Amino acid sequence: MITTRHLDVPASAHGRGARLAVHLAGHGPLALLVHGYPLDHRLWLDTLHGPLAAHRTLAAVDLRGHGDSPGAGDAVHTMELFAHDLAAVLRSLTDAPADVVGLSMGGYAAFALRTLAPTLVRSLVLTNTRAVADDDAAKAGRAAAIATVVEHGPRAIATAMLPKLLAPTADPLLRARVLDMVTATPTATIVADLRGLAARPDRRPELATLGVPALVIAGEHDPIATPAESTAMAAAIPGARCEVLPGTAHLAPMEAPARFADAVTAFWLK
Repeated sequence: MITTRHLDVPASAHGRGARLAVHLAGHGPLALLVHGYPLDHRLWLDTLHGPLAAHRTLAAVDLRGHGDSPGAGDAVHTMELFAHDLAAVLRSLTDAPADVVGLSMGGYAAFALRTLAPTLVRSLVLTNTRAVADDDAAKAGRAAAIATVVEHGPRAIATAMLPKLLAPTADPLLRARVLDMVTATPTATIVADLRGLAARPDRRPELATLGVPALVIAGEHDPIATPAESTAMAAAIPGARCEVLPGTAHLAPMEAPARFADAVTAFWLK
């Protein structure tokens, strides 16, 4: 069974205060699940209902402006702002370090959390994410996406992104679930996310000193965080390995929930 808690996050140097929804299932030590752009906690529904709940209390957060968490009016969602929010969530839910699982933008936020509050993080699962910052071409793409969503709304973003998010063989129901998430994300949230994504730092110099156990998960057909890039990222983190999930693109936990759970379980229980 999934229960939902609403937690208040105070304002900080990184941004305004916010009220965040956190969706909980399972039992045991805490594991924080952080979704990507422009999605919400529903990315993790298969995980919340799956075997990982037998090993951890799974907490799937809706980042500010996403899902059941209202926006706070921030013009930019920096990864440091998200990290501040995540740190507040962890301090509200547990007195012990937590396992953190971040997908794509959620991985960028997890990196920032590890820098901001290292004692709160016990391990990292970095799935379908990158350590490198946006180059000029990527920043131009973010700017173009901002123009698109402002003029045409979230559905235009959803239509453009879907071929990158899911493998060509993805089930139509899965496509509908992803479309529902993206189109439900407010335009202001998408714009603030895109600005924060473009401004995020290069984390590659930090990989060698990450200091916690880490697992990197990649999708075989992911055009955003490619298997080659994910393998290189894992190689730069002492003791880490990369698990490539066959037949998946950028949303491996939704596309192959059983394989994803197997990989994370083996990592947590080793």
